[in-house]
Amino acid sequence: MTITCFIRYELDPFGKEAFEQYARAWGQAIPRCGAELIGYYAPHEGSATTAYAAYNIESLAAYEAYRARLAADPAGKANYEFARREKFILKEDRVFLKLVSGPHGPRQVFKTDVTVREGIEA
Repeated sequence: MTITCFIRYELDPFGKEAFEQYARAWGQAIPRCGAELIGYYAPHEGSATTAYAAYNIESLAAYEAYRARLAADPAGKANYEFARREKFILKEDRVFLKLVSGPHGPRQVFKTDVTVREGIEA
């Protein structure tokens, strides 16, 4: 059973750019160390201090092995050190969830026949 790790970050309100750099740095290291990265999400609108990350992993046992590989990975070490040095992450919470709504049906694509003529929708 695959589980998904969701991470909620509380950021320094002036640390958004540093968090974005931090997030991009994980793009190669996380998959290389054995997890399927879904993505990192930085504040855009609303809260300036809440960010998220999500990735899939086979199990909690696989998670423990993955974390050890990530801590030993040169890019992982550098990124952890960057976060410690810059202190833009104030708090980090993890939760592990399992998908219970799948399998999902195919996504429907809807087309609209709305045209605009001289600034008036027709």
